[in-house]
Amino acid sequence: MWEESGTFSPSTLGTPYTILMPPPNANASLHAGHAMYTIDDIMIRWKRMQGYSAVWIPGRDHAGFETQFVYEKKLAKEGKSRLDFDRKTLHENVFKFVEENSNLIFSQFRRLGLSADWSRAVFTLDAPVIARVHETFTKMESEGKVYRDEYLVNYCNFCGTSLSELEVDHVERVDKLYFIKYGLLTVATVRPETMFGDTAVAVSPKDKRYKDLIGKMVRLPLTTREIPIIGDDMVDMKFGTGAVKITPAHDSNDFSVGKAHKLKSINVIDLNGRIRLPNDMDDFGIEGKKVKEARELTVVKLQELGLIEKIDENYLHNVTVCYKCGRDLEPTITPNWFIRVDKLKKPVIEAVNKEQTKFFPKRFKKQMLDWLKVMHDWPISRQIVWGIRIPVWYEVSINSENVWVGWLDDENKFNQGTLKNELTKTSFENIENGLQWVRAAAEENQPKYIVAEEKPTEGMWLPETDTFDTWFSSGQWPLVTLKPEEFETRLPTDFIGTLSDILPFWISRMMMFSLYIINRIPYKTVYLWSKVTDAKGQKMSKSKGNVVNPVDFIDKYGADAVRMALVFGVAPGSNIPFSEEKIKGMRNFANKIWNVGRFIRMMFEEYGKEVPSFAADRKIENGDDMEIVKKFNEMTKKVNMGLDKLRFSDAAEAIYEFMWHALADVYIEKIKDRKNDETALSLVRHIYLNCLKLLHPIMPFVTETIWQEFGKEPKMGMYPGMIIASKWPD
Repeated sequence: MWEESGTFSPSTLGTPYTILMPPPNANASLHAGHAMYTIDDIMIRWKRMQGYSAVWIPGRDHAGFETQFVYEKKLAKEGKSRLDFDRKTLHENVFKFVEENSNLIFSQFRRLGLSADWSRAVFTLDAPVIARVHETFTKMESEGKVYRDEYLVNYCNFCGTSLSELEVDHVERVDKLYFIKYGLLTVATVRPETMFGDTAVAVSPKDKRYKDLIGKMVRLPLTTREIPIIGDDMVDMKFGTGAVKITPAHDSNDFSVGKAHKLKSINVIDLNGRIRLPNDMDDFGIEGKKVKEARELTVVKLQELGLIEKIDENYLHNVTVCYKCGRDLEPTITPNWFIRVDKLKKPVIEAVNKEQTKFFPKRFKKQMLDWLKVMHDWPISRQIVWGIRIPVWYEVSINSENVWVGWLDDENKFNQGTLKNELTKTSFENIENGLQWVRAAAEENQPKYIVAEEKPTEGMWLPETDTFDTWFSSGQWPLVTLKPEEFETRLPTDFIGTLSDILPFWISRMMMFSLYIINRIPYKTVYLWSKVTDAKGQKMSKSKGNVVNPVDFIDKYGADAVRMALVFGVAPGSNIPFSEEKIKGMRNFANKIWNVGRFIRMMFEEYGKEVPSFAADRKIENGDDMEIVKKFNEMTKKVNMGLDKLRFSDAAEAIYEFMWHALADVYIEKIKDRKNDETALSLVRHIYLNCLKLLHPIMPFVTETIWQEFGKEPKMGMYPGMIIASKWPD
């Protein structure tokens, strides 16, 4: 009824009020976190009833890495992999998979009662979104805000993509710490298999033990290479022997040291997680081996030569793992596209400091500023198919040794190597048709490229196969959900609710893009939802077996009960224990509201005559009437103040306490003997129907249903139409 009436679309009258929905993953289904969208719905229903031209614009995110990961798990169950398909076919298959699942989340949102303008839903792979993303990238690249670099990134060999610093987890683990003799000194390392990429040994300049060794050369074990001993303050004198090996291509700290000391970077682990040996050493069986096996073989060889001084079997340390699959990440130097953030983040910091955008709870303002201060240049490349391809073309030739390709031949066999080498096996057209990926060298060895959506017509060109980090596209959410003609009236938007987990991922980047592209902040208020936990207050996880599906509770107790339970008795920013008992209690409250309505109807039926509407200036002489009016006015003030201050629990508790106790338990009981008193009948109807209005943003279904029931009878209704479109009580 609401959708057919058009009430979810904005009115042509009133001051604009706009909320943008954080786009859920296109293939997602409703989970406990999504239930917090209820907060945004409370706000839009409240503002709509206040007479604003209110609109809540929904959307879906293609969720590149997340979605491809889910799809590849599906392929694995079928005995297949992404390498069985060319890029175009794989993209089409994922698209079909997403489309088959994409309507589920919106249908579940409707069941929750979310009153978004579904006709305006945006998908982050819609043509206008892709056009905007390409336009932004083109602008940034032309202004020097985008660059390519051989840079150390967190790479997941299993998922096949690099990850930003925000997409990693850190786990504490016990590993072996190996003490290896490097001639003049001994180094301690957890990763002996990377030693073939060592280009120095570092000691602290303050360490008296090694002061005289700085500047000398040592022979790198198992190779013919000599590497320098350098002094660097990064070294912890208390770790191991106080001497550490420096492998710039496979460790973030070593990468920084390598840059500072102008050391060479030698990549000895490829993107498949296999060892690739340099030319200055003999293979003793580890070439092409996975990291774990290579480590074991390396240790055996070192022990044979007497180069292992000792092994600490119980070394406790933190390991960086993929947030999606949980496997160890491999710090790897690979060509990536980066955004220079220094100049872009300054306007964001200024806007936050000036509170042009306000955060609630207020403590998240500091968190936002802290994150912005340490925000590094942002790697936006993702080595996946599902997403928006970076619109770049590389000019190549039959002699291109600075471009590597992976491709499928006519027999669906995977091949990889330099383009020059692969062209000795087949034609350029065959590589193009079966292309899986392109890796072009960066910096001084970089091939010529152009930024364009379409392939140039003259010459040999290969596309950049990396896609944009999803946050690059969703970071432009305000610019692709609003129409350009709405920027003047609806930007900045008024309110957005989101999880604190993605404050640095998403909110900071939306602010960055909006200020850069149109010099406007995207939001006036950012509300950080509370985190939904299980009934014991523990974080929900599949491994714990405590994940709660809100749909089950909607089926059992109704959406109103679920919504009320999410805000009642919850302090802003605190965890929300998702307790069935609490939801059941809110179902009982819905029943109480219904029963009060039935009793009022019964009183009117027994009176049998027309009862005039209650006038605000009507003189009241009965003490009970005066008391309920006083309490009603106090409650109305508390509800309005609670919503205005974003203290939703205050509003929920005020209306709950009043309806259950002051109205139902006290006043209704007192007027049972005043069945022929028009003042009592008029007043109780007036208060009850206005209570329904005040409760409607939180419990929309039961309030609208009762409103419609009352409206069927002229004696009972007094207020025509729908409660969703009614005037809010002041």
